[in-house]
Amino acid sequence: MVDKIQLIKELEFKATRSSGKGGQNVNKVSTKVELRFDVSNSLLLTDNEMVRVFEKLKNRISLEGILILSSDSERTQLGNKRKVIELFLELIVKALHKPKRRIKTNPTKSSKERRLKDKKAQADKKRLRNLD
Repeated sequence: MVDKIQLIKELEFKATRSSGKGGQNVNKVSTKVELRFDVSNSLLLTDNEMVRVFEKLKNRISLEGILILSSDSERTQLGNKRKVIELFLELIVKALHKPKRRIKTNPTKSSKERRLKDKKAQADKKRLRNLD
């Protein structure tokens, strides 16, 4: 797994004027934060991890291989920076997570009995409808 602190050091931030909450302050202060992460040139991701990130986050990655996220929901630049870093780490962790492979098993005796009992009850219900 990738070290989160080292990963944050590879991020680039850009602040711009926001359209979110803040009233007239929005027009004066650059509170919107845009995060850029160059996936293709990352020193921390292995080739396999890079491929997984590209596959899982392909809709958020530009043609140049840069993951771009932004936040303007908070009133402060620092709040938006925290939010966008949190979102970034969450996305990376989800992208790098490998789901366990399901092991096929045979149905148990009780599950077979339960299925047949439910099937019989459904058949009885439908049979009673036709007795009119």
